[in-house]
Amino acid sequence: MDDRRKNYRAWDPEHSCQQRVSPRDILPEDDLVFFLLDLIPQLNLSPFHQYYARELRGQPPFDVTMMVTLLVYAYSVGVRSSRKIAAACERNLAFRAIVGNDRPDFRTISDFRKIHSAALRPLFLEVLRLAGELGMVTLGNLSTDGTKIGADASRHKAMSYEYMKKRSEQLEAEIEQLLKEAEQLDAEQDAVLGSRRGDELPDELKRREERLAKIRQAKARLEAEACAEAEEEQRRRDEEQAQRAAEGRKRRGKEPGPIDPTPDAKAQTNFTDPEAKIMKQSNKGFDYSYNAQAVVDAEEQIIVAAEVTNATNDKQQAMPMAQAALANLKLAGIEQPKAADGTPVPIPNTADAGYFSEKAVEGLEQMGMDPHIAIGRQKHHEAPALPETAAPPAEASAKEKMQHKLHSATGKALYAARKHIIEPVFGQIKSARGIRKFLLRGLEKVSAEWQLICLTHNLLKIWRRANRAAAS
Repeated sequence: MDDRRKNYRAWDPEHSCQQRVSPRDILPEDDLVFFLLDLIPQLNLSPFHQYYARELRGQPPFDVTMMVTLLVYAYSVGVRSSRKIAAACERNLAFRAIVGNDRPDFRTISDFRKIHSAALRPLFLEVLRLAGELGMVTLGNLSTDGTKIGADASRHKAMSYEYMKKRSEQLEAEIEQLLKEAEQLDAEQDAVLGSRRGDELPDELKRREERLAKIRQAKARLEAEACAEAEEEQRRRDEEQAQRAAEGRKRRGKEPGPIDPTPDAKAQTNFTDPEAKIMKQSNKGFDYSYNAQAVVDAEEQIIVAAEVTNATNDKQQAMPMAQAALANLKLAGIEQPKAADGTPVPIPNTADAGYFSEKAVEGLEQMGMDPHIAIGRQKHHEAPALPETAAPPAEASAKEKMQHKLHSATGKALYAARKHIIEPVFGQIKSARGIRKFLLRGLEKVSAEWQLICLTHNLLKIWRRANRAAAS
């Protein structure tokens, strides 16, 4: 029998456990964490510091630069839960490189994120300014699109308008019955109550009254939304009627019915996050979500504007997103391209058919944008490119003019590029980093979290560019 056996490398777990490990010695030189440790202290973090300048009492807080670096790195690698971030600070070498031996607990991390949500927009601009200085934003094609990201709201904590009315009536009857029982009980036990007043609400009654108050608030929200929608519909009808009158046309078809300002019986609202709305998910039915919007530059997929809305479609988002993009570019010091005579060159802005309207096209052009918005679902090889010299007739509608622009050689090239400008960005955020749901609640806080998600996307682009430059 052959007694030979394979030799293994020496292993001494006791010795390994006693060794002091330095992240600098173990992690690669070009690791993201070292890039952020060098970069974040160079950014303007004064909006974060201002909070602590007003409060000088108590124990010293954790260093602001360290906490910002920790939050940015965590979001960059897709770790967003405050408990998971705190656990990583104990177990993960890259996180340990940021916090050292003085590790914040999950509550400190959670509170820091909530307290400083307003400071994330200036930080987004700081990162955008850096990208502009590196030549990563050229404004050759700004692409606008939106994606549905899940809200932190359970479908089981929602109620329809019709059921709210029924449940309100039930609770009112139950409260009335409990009040009668409480009065009878007080009369019977008055001698036992001693110094107590005797009119304290029973827990069961208190719970029902709180529930009834929440339902009434939810009903009021749905009624206010329905009134706003009715006013918007009336405004739209009035504009259409005024346009028909100016053109001397008559309405085709039947006269529309009266506008009902009351909510639909199936209209729902959520109790955990009332501002979240039911939205259609790609291949997953419907769920409570927010509509996360972004404007992305074509050069290196840098996000120049990031906003969140609870509108279920993109119809009204073209102009607000363009305004946000132009404002951010100005604040970040990124200048609009200019012609030889010094006049600003319109910035191409591509978007899918969900953004098209005559009002949006007109508004974008007035802002100095060159809109290329689809007027319908585009088919492959739908029409040959038209010569650029062939202009549409002067009496052509905005839709016809846009169709002509998209069928030109330049228009086809610009719009075709949209798919590899902005759609991969959402894939990188949702698939590569696993960010498919917001952790915070309410439109304001969700908007701040989206800013953090997008600024970390930009930082990852800058980091990879720096690594490519170092390798070349």
